[in-house]
Amino acid sequence: MNKPLFFPPLCYAVGGAPYQITGCALGFFLQIYLLDVAQLDPFYASIILFVGRAWDAVTDPIIGFMVSRSPWTHFGRMLPWILFSTPLAVVSYFLIWYVPVIENGKVIWYLVFYCLFQTLQTCFHVPYSALTMFISEDQKERDSATAYRMTVEVLGTVIGTAVQGQIVGMANPPCIPVAPGDNITTEAYMIASGAICSIYVLCAVVLFFGVKEKKEASRPRSELMSFWQGIGLVMGHGPYVRLVMGFLFTSLAFMLLEGNFALFCCYTLGFRNDFQNILLVIMLAAMLTIPFWQWFLTKFGKKNAVYIGTSSVIPFMILVVCVKSNLIITYMVSFAAGVGVAAAFLLPWSMLPDVVDDFQVQNPDSRGHEAIFYSFYVFFTKFASGISLGISTLSLDFAGYMTRGCTQPENVDITLKVLVSAAPIGLILIGLVLFRSYPIDEERRQCNRKLLQEQRENEVDSETDSTELTNML
Repeated sequence: MNKPLFFPPLCYAVGGAPYQITGCALGFFLQIYLLDVAQLDPFYASIILFVGRAWDAVTDPIIGFMVSRSPWTHFGRMLPWILFSTPLAVVSYFLIWYVPVIENGKVIWYLVFYCLFQTLQTCFHVPYSALTMFISEDQKERDSATAYRMTVEVLGTVIGTAVQGQIVGMANPPCIPVAPGDNITTEAYMIASGAICSIYVLCAVVLFFGVKEKKEASRPRSELMSFWQGIGLVMGHGPYVRLVMGFLFTSLAFMLLEGNFALFCCYTLGFRNDFQNILLVIMLAAMLTIPFWQWFLTKFGKKNAVYIGTSSVIPFMILVVCVKSNLIITYMVSFAAGVGVAAAFLLPWSMLPDVVDDFQVQNPDSRGHEAIFYSFYVFFTKFASGISLGISTLSLDFAGYMTRGCTQPENVDITLKVLVSAAPIGLILIGLVLFRSYPIDEERRQCNRKLLQEQRENEVDSETDSTELTNML
């Protein structure tokens, strides 16, 4: 079993950076890359974005199911998945940002490598997410590790936005039609992807050598179940369903904002040369306020943090489309919106362990299913992401989006305003209504903590008695 070489919570947190760095780069820039650099028709771009994310969503429960059936190895159950998926993942990610010379094969090229990368990224992220349950049995330690992780992941979004945005921004394509795969712009995207791939590998190495899976934290598993039994298991637990449904709508809101904000800044606000800096301000604000939200949820409870943190972004979503285009005001609004983004990053991953604990209390004989719970949550959010990206890009096609146009038709401006303001606000409100039925409050959480501790103590006593009896015989 590998021994941790550094501070384990920090090393664990570093492992969350690759998912956010690549996800942020793809979320903010892939749509505009496909439209304005690869110069794909918006209809085909929408197919790539939707199919890629839908495929990514489908692989999550499958990989989660496979991870849950993985045997314990010298390095643990989760870490081998992370180790072996990393090299192929970085190669496929790099090829997403390459414009092939064969014009007729571009759609297939991007679709294949986008789906391949999402699959390999899933092989990294699902076991990494479930690793939370294997680094400690104590809720406070897990919450602390989650806070470290969220801080690093938001830092990852800053790095992804900065690396991709600043490098690409220096070679921003002109707003006139030119040949697809303009050399300067294409090279900039490839340089940015190469830098991100290097960071990805470095973070995976730190995670693998810096974290030790605790076998004692992974209680003995029950009999292996089929894939469909796994689906019935997680969907049959009421608190999990309510939590996932609530975050499904709030996540969809932020994904709509993320996927369309670059185009909104370029064409509706007219900040074509500044959009990458505006995105960077949002991510910096989110990173700086993660510690505040960690303190808030500890002080006032996680449900209160959901209501206040998620709804805090609504006024700024309204303001950004109502106020006349002004760069200073846009920066101020972006910073304030980043505060709400921080809450959206932290809270789901802080509340999922509570649901798993609640399940274990109610089903003490059903164990070892942590990866299934995490993978299905990721499945629903990613599937929602695919729908949001596909519909939003298709909406732009119907509105008459013009590739690399200096200006866009009025219908495109209206569509972008809906996609970054009206639609996300509606989704956030639906999510908050659903959260009202979420049953795990602070009292129940503390009760579950005590019951689990009693279960573990009883198991230890039982094992001790059994060992003593064996020795006597």
